[in-house]
Amino acid sequence: MNTTIPGNRAVEAGPADQSGFTLIEVLVACAIFITGITALASLFVLSIDANRLARETTFSMVLAQQKMEQLRGLQWGFDVLGVPLSDTTADTSVVPFTNAGTGLSPSPAGSLQQNITGCVDYLDGRGAWIGSGAAVPRGAAYLRRWSIEPLPSDPQNTVILHVLVRPVRLSGLPPGGSAVRLPGEARLLGLKTRKAP
Repeated sequence: MNTTIPGNRAVEAGPADQSGFTLIEVLVACAIFITGITALASLFVLSIDANRLARETTFSMVLAQQKMEQLRGLQWGFDVLGVPLSDTTADTSVVPFTNAGTGLSPSPAGSLQQNITGCVDYLDGRGAWIGSGAAVPRGAAYLRRWSIEPLPSDPQNTVILHVLVRPVRLSGLPPGGSAVRLPGEARLLGLKTRKAP
């Protein structure tokens, strides 16, 4: 059947133009798009969590290094006559240090597994000291435990220093002295040896 459009020549009427998308094609494309966006959103959330954990672990390591340097800075050597000198009175769990502690004397058993007065302190989210003792003070973000042990082969001249730092939110998880390192936790191990004059 021919149709005439005024001012034009006759046009043949036929089936409708088929060059567009069907409803099913649009729905399939939308489903693929939504699946891709959902996958990207979950990757974004995972990357935020990984960055937070990396920042927390790095900060824990800085706090552990700080305590290790404090312990390594305590007197442990010989005088000019060769007599051993040891700091056995510094309380490194308070700021500023006092002379009411144990210095580099051996720590009680379990000082990495539990909060033992004199072997633990607490820091806020910026790393500022806020307290010590067995009870976690309000506002603590990190707990820092340490132990000092004589080296079995040379107990008079060498001590082993252990420092553990973990976020307070992990305090209900396995003890700090366990073999499993928790996310956000840092552990350092060092030696301090007397040097001859």
